[in-house]
Amino acid sequence: MTQFIIGIAVLVLIIFFYSFTILREYERAVVFFLGRYRKIKGPGVIVIIPFFETMIKMGTRTVVMDVPSQDVISKDNISIKVNAVVYFRVIHPEKAIIQVEDYQQATSQLAQTTLRSVLGHHELDDILTERDKLNKDIQAILDEQTDAWGIKVSNVEIKHVDLNDSMIRAIARQAEAERERRAKVIHAEGELQASEKLRQAAEIISKQPQALQLRYLQTMNDIASESKTNTIVFPLPIDLLGPLQALIKNQID
Repeated sequence: MTQFIIGIAVLVLIIFFYSFTILREYERAVVFFLGRYRKIKGPGVIVIIPFFETMIKMGTRTVVMDVPSQDVISKDNISIKVNAVVYFRVIHPEKAIIQVEDYQQATSQLAQTTLRSVLGHHELDDILTERDKLNKDIQAILDEQTDAWGIKVSNVEIKHVDLNDSMIRAIARQAEAERERRAKVIHAEGELQASEKLRQAAEIISKQPQALQLRYLQTMNDIASESKTNTIVFPLPIDLLGPLQALIKNQID
């Protein structure tokens, strides 16, 4: 009889010991009473009624999940390989347990299909240059569809866009052609600005004939200073003789 009482006491102690569970700050317990969802418990010390209640632990920290490389055909029919990373966390543990069998696997598969679908509606240039916008579009779609599972997708980042060698060479040629085009445009704009300044200078000189004569004399002085010989032959504009002829005529008169 004494051994029976001792056995019962030990059994009670074991049941009592296993009724207590300690959960960390980032853990929650989804408690079921006779198979039906009851409540969320934790963190800290929680009590589970043996034989009647069961629990499933659930982490609430942000999960970093790699999306495997996906074969994507862009809108302009270019085949590329793209991988990404998804950041998400469980905000409603009961939904993550009850609404979906494996929430991480479900989120991974949904991320892969969403990545292919979103990128397939954009051209290659957009995929390469507008990653921020594409990341936000993918994140919004994932967040909306995983809301029923109690999951919050906080961020999506496209990591790598892999191109074949022929496409890399084509992009390099395109970039070179773009640089040449910009150089020609800049040169043409410089010529246009220079011609405009020359036109303005011509208008000013045409209104002041003396300015043209001074400019001509300045030019001759520059030629004389740069020339290695003492003899310089240059044309004499008729306009310069006008004042001289007027002076001679006045002296004669």
